[in-house]
Amino acid sequence: MTTTAVARLSRDAGHGRPAAPVRIVHLGVGNFFRAHQAWYTEHAADAAEWGIAAFTGRSAAMADALRPQGGLYTLVTKGTDEDSYEVISSLSAVHAAGEHAALLDYFRSPALAVVTLTVTEAGYRRGPDGGLDRTDPAVAADLAALRVDPDAPVGTAPARVVAGLLARRAAAAGPLAIVSCDNLSHNGKVLARVVRDLAAEVDGSLVAWLDTEVSFCTTMVDRITPATTDGDRAAVLVVTGLEDAAPVPTEPFSEWVIQGSFPAGRPAWESAGARIVPDVVPFERRKLALLNGSHSLLAYAATILGHHTVDEAIGDPRCLAWVEQWWDEACRHLPLPADELTAYRAALLDRYRNPNIRHALAQIASDGSLKLGVRILPTLQAELADGRVPDGACRAIAAWVLHLRGVGAPVRDVNADRVTPLGAGSLGESVAAVLGFLGLSEHPAVAERVEALAGELLTLAG
Repeated sequence: MTTTAVARLSRDAGHGRPAAPVRIVHLGVGNFFRAHQAWYTEHAADAAEWGIAAFTGRSAAMADALRPQGGLYTLVTKGTDEDSYEVISSLSAVHAAGEHAALLDYFRSPALAVVTLTVTEAGYRRGPDGGLDRTDPAVAADLAALRVDPDAPVGTAPARVVAGLLARRAAAAGPLAIVSCDNLSHNGKVLARVVRDLAAEVDGSLVAWLDTEVSFCTTMVDRITPATTDGDRAAVLVVTGLEDAAPVPTEPFSEWVIQGSFPAGRPAWESAGARIVPDVVPFERRKLALLNGSHSLLAYAATILGHHTVDEAIGDPRCLAWVEQWWDEACRHLPLPADELTAYRAALLDRYRNPNIRHALAQIASDGSLKLGVRILPTLQAELADGRVPDGACRAIAAWVLHLRGVGAPVRDVNADRVTPLGAGSLGESVAAVLGFLGLSEHPAVAERVEALAGELLTLAG
């Protein structure tokens, strides 16, 4: 019995587009980058002029998977009714993190115009003051290496950027833009600070060069991108007839808002739907309040009702009403046009109802001690300033109180040792302790409403 060999997705076999000249370097070849920035570059009107050289963060596994395919991969967009399959060709080269000489060569090229990063919040190596954590052993090792030899291999993201910039300055290769695409507020400022801190430690003269030659852009990014499963790989084979070692599943929705200058040019990302704006903050606030805030509300309140995923929760009329109420409160304080907020809310509901994107509420519920302060409290405080005690915001806090008391999603919090004891004692004592933690002790009306809503949730839980 003979078996037919399965063809693999490969640029050499004529799949996808020809590789574009490398004008972008990216650090961090994860699924989000490949569903987001790489997708926008693929769909830019001038995509044929803008190739990406992508470097993995630590492991060489993704480079090993993509290299035989010439950087090609299949993007699987999981809609509510059907999935779509698209070959993405924007990665012209893929390198393992350890290929440091190749990284420096790209930085030395005048053709390089943009450096982008998706390295997770931890990858910025920040200390408690928001600057570079010089006590981090990996940072200290990179600093020691660069002080001896600017071409020395380094491992942390800030050091890789600084090493590249040292090489670029030495080659007189011209200006460029550095763009953080990680999901954290003011990401451009965050990146600029750690890079400047590290540059000052290695070669103080580089800081002045940065001021004239390098721009740091701030972005707001959004697209749910789950981990790739064997099922995803099998589906690609069935639908396309090609083996793909590294397909990427994602949702139909995508958003990219960009603030900053690009002194050496950039792809026409706006032709693919990106928004180039003078100030990204209103969009960050919208996302934090409407998307992230409603996620936190559902993570604590909907799990009390026995729901496990966002699509399950939003299908419950009670949870839907809570989310809509929260959105009404938050929208009163967002500096964007009403029609834009209405459209965003409708898009969120479509995303939440998608049964093919299984977004676990227990995962969203993690680290509430860090999230509530930026997701819920700004709206609550704005409502209090206008003379209202808002039920939507108070319900989110009430549900978190119960969460800390062992109701609903399990507690997984970076500050668990500090916040779990807040749930001890009577319900009233827990409410008082949580409000003290949140800085709301001076609002007895809030305490009264939070306790009442917590009682209602307990009744619903049975």
